[in-house]
Amino acid sequence: MKKEKGFTLVEAIVALFIGSLMLMAIYAAVNSSQSSASKVEKRVSAQQDARGALDLMAMEIQMASYNPRLDDHIWRNPADCNSASAHPTYKGIQIATANSITVEMDINDSGFINTTNNDNETIKYVYDSTNKYITRSTNCTGGDQPFLGSTDANAKTVSVVNNTAGTGGTAIPVFRYYNGTGTDISNTVVSSPADNILGIPAIRRIEITLVVDASSSDQGTSTNRRIIYSSSVIIRNHIPVTPTY
Repeated sequence: MKKEKGFTLVEAIVALFIGSLMLMAIYAAVNSSQSSASKVEKRVSAQQDARGALDLMAMEIQMASYNPRLDDHIWRNPADCNSASAHPTYKGIQIATANSITVEMDINDSGFINTTNNDNETIKYVYDSTNKYITRSTNCTGGDQPFLGSTDANAKTVSVVNNTAGTGGTAIPVFRYYNGTGTDISNTVVSSPADNILGIPAIRRIEITLVVDASSSDQGTSTNRRIIYSSSVIIRNHIPVTPTY
């Protein structure tokens, strides 16, 4: 019989070592691909969340001061949504600051602001710079609910970072206010005394800006992707109307 030769121990060890290296390389490639796909998915989710939030905010804020019956007595105190507003000239923009806004509208044409059903005729948006999210509440019930961003780390897709996103870490307002000539009157709106016609009653356009960081960094970096979305809303119903007889 012919003498048959097998693998030596050294050859077997070398082959095992090479095979292990190949398996490790394959595992690293698959793991990197999965990690990259996960980061892309989170980034897309963050973009969708921010865009969807901006679209809803713009749509609801645009309806501010909708009052088909032209009744100046329908506006409610935003603190309780029931008592009459102390500032009827504010109409459907009862609160307007750099980081919060409360709008009212008579959606169902009832002649009053409804707080007993789901018509959502009073809507408040507030930017919480501490928790880095935006809350939304309706009809003064249920409290402020997370709207964009969350305090739950497992559910959080974005952090709203308007408070530090400007040059040198300065704040970028979520809301800016303009009059009919396009002049920025944000400072006047925020600081004006009650019923100053140059304040809230003069608002004709509101610019909404959302600066958000995705919950995860891009592949190969330690920096979270930053997204800036902005929309300009014309508040058509806020224009004073002179009744005709």
